[in-house]
Amino acid sequence: MKLEICFSAVGLGILLTAGCASDKEPIVFYSEAKIPAAMTEAATVAKGLSKADEEKVDTVVFCYLLDRHVWESGNYTALFLQADDTVVDGMIKKYPNHIPPIKQSNHIDLRSNQSPLDKDTGQPVMILGADLGDPNADGTVDVVGRWYAGGAVQGSYTFNLKKTGDDWPIVSVK
Repeated sequence: MKLEICFSAVGLGILLTAGCASDKEPIVFYSEAKIPAAMTEAATVAKGLSKADEEKVDTVVFCYLLDRHVWESGNYTALFLQADDTVVDGMIKKYPNHIPPIKQSNHIDLRSNQSPLDKDTGQPVMILGADLGDPNADGTVDVVGRWYAGGAVQGSYTFNLKKTGDDWPIVSVK
């Protein structure tokens, strides 16, 4: 009887351990603050472009998004750009009186299951990003310009840019 209980306990332990060890996605704890996967920095890195060209492409896409006022459907107190500090600083200088203002990332409050907030005001904000693809055979680069202000408020444009001299003009937008 003792031997049978021992084997049952060992068998149960093996089954439980085997059930826990899988190659499936990790468990997500909703108490952790997370940026959507599409908004992570890893998504913004392009292969095959120089750092200077990446920054120029980001700037072109952000200018387009800022000129389209994708945030007008909500009461956002700030815009955040998912980009290198040099690009963000350049956009802040280019649009010094922009409403809502463009702010550095240290002013954003990201909480689980909530829209991103402005640390200064506690009000909702919008995040703009640019995901650069690898250069195409024809010398163009595809970029997804996106905006995010929570699960229900997000969208994107798909850009195609081609280098002309030192500039990256937009060839098409979808």
